[in-house]
Amino acid sequence: MPIPALRQLIQPTRLWPAGTHAPRRATWSELFFDLIFVAAVSEVGKPLSAGYTPEGVLRYCFLFVLIWWAWSGHTLFTTRFHSDDLVQKLFTLVQSFIAAVMAANARDALDSRSSAGFGAAYAAMRLVLVFQYLRARRLPETRALTTRFALGFGIAALIWIASAFTEAPLRYWLWTLALAIDFATPWLAERHGMHVPPHAEHFPERYGLFTIILLGEFIAEVMRGIGSQEYWSVPAASTAFGGMAFAFFLRWLYFDGAGGASERHVHSPEEARRFHVWNYSHLPLFLGVGVAGVGMKHLIALQEGQHLHQMEAVIFTASLAVTISSLAVIGFVSKRASQVPAASLPARQVPHYAGQ
Repeated sequence: MPIPALRQLIQPTRLWPAGTHAPRRATWSELFFDLIFVAAVSEVGKPLSAGYTPEGVLRYCFLFVLIWWAWSGHTLFTTRFHSDDLVQKLFTLVQSFIAAVMAANARDALDSRSSAGFGAAYAAMRLVLVFQYLRARRLPETRALTTRFALGFGIAALIWIASAFTEAPLRYWLWTLALAIDFATPWLAERHGMHVPPHAEHFPERYGLFTIILLGEFIAEVMRGIGSQEYWSVPAASTAFGGMAFAFFLRWLYFDGAGGASERHVHSPEEARRFHVWNYSHLPLFLGVGVAGVGMKHLIALQEGQHLHQMEAVIFTASLAVTISSLAVIGFVSKRASQVPAASLPARQVPHYAGQ
């Protein structure tokens, strides 16, 4: 292949924006990528549907956290950097395949061999992200940031790989250590990323799209509950309608009430902290929606005269409380963010992210 043609296929990673004021919207490829990860979440939730117990919830939460964190890491990178060459496309394909591998290894208990495979697949996902950050390290203005991300995620990935070759309970300790490093890395790199924040419009948009798809999974659980009813009763019909209405309420509360998908500008340490709170608050929100969806299906599927078991009722109620509390936090930091006008900040600190 001629060198010019090769250069067209393999291009260096660059910061977004690249000197243009055109709005940046989600692409079909990004929507497809999000759908793959939500499909993986759906697979993780199938055992929870069969065992709506504290143990089932704990297992679901752990596996969900890894899937969400893998998706979030990729999304954060692609909304901060612009890379659409052949290498990036291959990275995205590999990450999509790994998400499918993670879902295929999410059926058994946490001390099983398949769960060890789940951790190893997640490690491979993080290593792909490390390679992406190493590619972006050539940019002088982001070298400190990309180095810390690559180092932190790389160390965590090695621990995840080591955990695949250990048995419980040592495996759990390694998982805890690796996850702590994974979650701490963005905080430790915060001051290096303030001058190159993720796209203020596009990053929240991706979270909003993920939320919509996840609410679609909630409605799918309502439909499964409806389908399990052989003879309809007034309580069953009213519960099914209430479940659908609750999904509509969550959609309104997230987008309109809490402003969950509104623009996120990062110009100061305080805004950076609010950004992290907004980001991490989505984890309990998504967990709550996922667990509540399964509980709603069980509630709708009850035959006349039946009731949820006490522990099932506790889990369902707690998931609703977590969902609403997370939305309250997201709404609070969104309101605080809107109180600081960009015009009040020094011009040199305001990159042109809002309209790109």
